[in-house]
Amino acid sequence: MTKLVTNVHVPAHKRTWLAPLLYLLSGGALLGLSTNLAKLAGEAHLSPLAFLCWSITGAALVLMVVAAQRRELPPVNTRTLEYYAVSALVGVAGSNLILFSAVQHVGASFVALTISLPPLLTYLGALAFRMERFQRLRAAGVAAALAGAGTLAARKLSAPDADADGFWILLALAGPCLLAIGNLYRTLRWPDGVSAAALAPGMLIAAAVMLLGAGFLPGFSLAVPMDSLPLVLIIVQAAVFAGMFLLLFMLQKTGGPVLLSQLGSVGALVGVPVAIFLQGETPPEGLFLGATLIAAGIALLTLGKAKSE
Repeated sequence: MTKLVTNVHVPAHKRTWLAPLLYLLSGGALLGLSTNLAKLAGEAHLSPLAFLCWSITGAALVLMVVAAQRRELPPVNTRTLEYYAVSALVGVAGSNLILFSAVQHVGASFVALTISLPPLLTYLGALAFRMERFQRLRAAGVAAALAGAGTLAARKLSAPDADADGFWILLALAGPCLLAIGNLYRTLRWPDGVSAAALAPGMLIAAAVMLLGAGFLPGFSLAVPMDSLPLVLIIVQAAVFAGMFLLLFMLQKTGGPVLLSQLGSVGALVGVPVAIFLQGETPPEGLFLGATLIAAGIALLTLGKAKSE
């Protein structure tokens, strides 16, 4: 009888690292898909702000319906309003507007690769705030993923046409810095007793309000061409965002900020092949080496988490 209980208990222990891994792979795949949808939106004459704003608005509505069905509506108080606003600025509105704007100039494959850069900044921040204990295996995983992304970024900056797109290359590299800040902030300031299903729509509503406000600034527009393709792209992106941000909060809760930062690495592994094989982009130089290092980094981080538990 004792043996039977032991056998039943082991899979439950394994799920403590299996669930975060599934959230990571699923959310990262959606993230990689979103960068390619941004390029298609540009080709359909949708401005980055309009595409991002209406997609985020749609995703917020979807997650609000989910939260209402689960009776977990976003709470409204001083603490949560601060959480929604800061999370939305650094993790959604600011970072995604930068990346969506850059994708038309440097390509979906390069932008997909830049979102694999936050792990080192997130890991260093987590160590500084004592959110993580130093572990050689996880440190090696972060270093490997960063080396892979750094290799690809260096090759892009050394390309013959890098001078013309230098500003957009550097701007695209600023997006991951905001993402890393968001990874740390959401964990440090997570409101007590509030679920991921409640926080995700609250953050997206705040982001939608910010983006709508930006649409009234000179030089920006929220106009959508009245063709079927732009509308379809917005609907698809809204669904992608809804799933991605819900998974992001679930991963944040179960895996912590460092594992969460690897969403970008998974996004790169998915987004780059899609950009190459479905959108006809030229493969970035050093792709095989960079992708191998990123994949090894994800494996080491996941193994390190499993061992620590």
